[in-house]
Amino acid sequence: MTATQRPSGPFREGDRVQLTGPKGRLHTVTLREDGELHTHHGVLRHRDLIGLPDGSVVANSSGHEYLALRPLLRDFAMSMPRGAAIVYPKDAAQIVMQADVFPGATVVEAGVGSGALSLSLLRAIGPAGTLISFERREEFADVARSNVETFFGETPDTWRVVVGDLVEVLPAEVEAGSVDRVVLDMLAPWECIDAVADALTPGGVVLCYIATATQLSRVAEYIRGTGLFTDPDASETMVRGWHVEGLAVRPDHRMVAHTGFLLTARRLAPGAVAPSVKRRASKSSYSDADVELWTPGAVGDREITDKNLRKRAREAGKAAEGARQAAASRESGQSTE
Repeated sequence: MTATQRPSGPFREGDRVQLTGPKGRLHTVTLREDGELHTHHGVLRHRDLIGLPDGSVVANSSGHEYLALRPLLRDFAMSMPRGAAIVYPKDAAQIVMQADVFPGATVVEAGVGSGALSLSLLRAIGPAGTLISFERREEFADVARSNVETFFGETPDTWRVVVGDLVEVLPAEVEAGSVDRVVLDMLAPWECIDAVADALTPGGVVLCYIATATQLSRVAEYIRGTGLFTDPDASETMVRGWHVEGLAVRPDHRMVAHTGFLLTARRLAPGAVAPSVKRRASKSSYSDADVELWTPGAVGDREITDKNLRKRAREAGKAAEGARQAAASRESGQSTE
């Protein structure tokens, strides 16, 4: 299976299925022949789903009906095991568009986290592209590998994960000037900008996914200071859902507001100097005390415990094993047709 395909046809053992039950509550399960979903509404046997087409409705032991669908990419990303915080679907969509990730592109991603953004990037580059994901922690890399394999049914040939610090290992992994796009999702992206500049082709895009305003300020000033990029552009994406039922049309009471900033810039040709941008006078200078507030320690970093991380890795591994079984079942079914 390539990164541009997704499973279809009847449900098979090992498939990941999203069940919508009474009151709209969602349950995501990996189908097993002897598996069961237990809720206070009753028991739903997995075998009652196996063999049914996508989009079927089944009843549990108490007669409560559940809608069964294979999860979309956005559904899977929000429900998959996490070793690290994920990039939300709204931001992943903007990253693909703002970085202009195209079929056949060579893309570098750091860090890989739980693999949510990797899934969107793999879809975007298609079967002819290459995605190289860098991650400092082997445990996070393992969770990401399992999640990607679970979604695609196998590890795409277009993807490889490199464990190590991007600044140290990037020059050995790619040729200078050969990378089309770089996406940085890390605490201190300014530490990697020089290495990224060497790897990017002229006109290539670097995109930084940043959590706080202090990080945004520092990486923007660093990019400007290199003189190697166009003036950086920053934005954030907020999504507000709407309740639509007859004439009762109103915004939802809850919304997904700020999750992170996106900052993009493009690599200049060697020796090129970007035209100066005329701006109104402002307080753009900063002191050593201001720089201290930009350090990773001052910004803060949320750490996941080793025990919790091992649990997430086991969950992701089980899901990947189910995906392998489903892929083997599909291949066996096709070979007998």
